[in-house]
Amino acid sequence: MLTAIIVSLGLLTACSQQSDEPYQNIPLSEFKEKMKGSDVVILDVRTPQETAQGKISGAIEIDYSSRDFDAKIRQLDKNKTYLVYCAVGSRSAAACDALSKKGFEKIYNLKGGYMGWKNAQ
Repeated sequence: MLTAIIVSLGLLTACSQQSDEPYQNIPLSEFKEKMKGSDVVILDVRTPQETAQGKISGAIEIDYSSRDFDAKIRQLDKNKTYLVYCAVGSRSAAACDALSKKGFEKIYNLKGGYMGWKNAQ
């Protein structure tokens, strides 16, 4: 009986921790599925040199390493869903954190980034 209670509490804790995440890391298949939704913004946070070599169609470019990154994301609509990517996923994770701290709630980071996208094409 005590073991069942402990396991139940552990599961409740794990579930509550997952919902506290400021954004979700999602695989390519889920990213593509979410692209079909309404009020979706695809956000490319790579440098202009990187995006010049290719990007996901329709993506808005806001370079995470630029000095005006914070100012640019403040101009975005917090009610929309953001699908964020960089080259492999690290900068976009940091960008997702920044979006979360500004009050954005529907944020998804592409696992594997643009490299994963390009390799799957």
